Amino acid sequence: MSSDPPGFELPLRLLLGFRVLIDELHAELARRGHPDIRPMYGFVMQAIGTDGTTAVELGRRLGVTKQAAGKTIGALERLGYVERGSDPHDARRKVVRLTRRGVESLVLSARIFDDLRARWAQVLGEERLRALEADLRAVTPAEFFRLDVPGWFGG
Repeated sequence: MSSDPPGFELPLRLLLGFRVLIDELHAELARRGHPDIRPMYGFVMQAIGTDGTTAVELGRRLGVTKQAAGKTIGALERLGYVERGSDPHDARRKVVRLTRRGVESLVLSARIFDDLRARWAQVLGEERLRALEADLRAVTPAEFFRLDVPGWFGG
């Protein structure tokens, strides 16, 4: 009998680790003035980027329909994280851009993730955490951040 854990445990533990980090991030964001941010919104704001984008392009980047992207844009707009406006190069195109509050939430998220990483380093030790990160880089694609995760989870 093997002492190795069953194969299905690895993806579940990786997902659980992701969930722990995301839940702790959002609890801290709420404490720091962003109680309405949801995990999906982080992907959306990253996909909008510093230059802004259209709903069609946003849907493509996220792997969701234009309608789904538009619905999320509307929610973020009501919360004050994004705004819609005309493209300065083509007035027919509507561009979604991050507001100051949207940028602030992403900067704050990055700081909180640094704090969470530091907590993991306290538990695991810095050397083991760096080894874990190196091991994960070795078994995952070089493309660092795929924005289409929401569409992938949505089926």
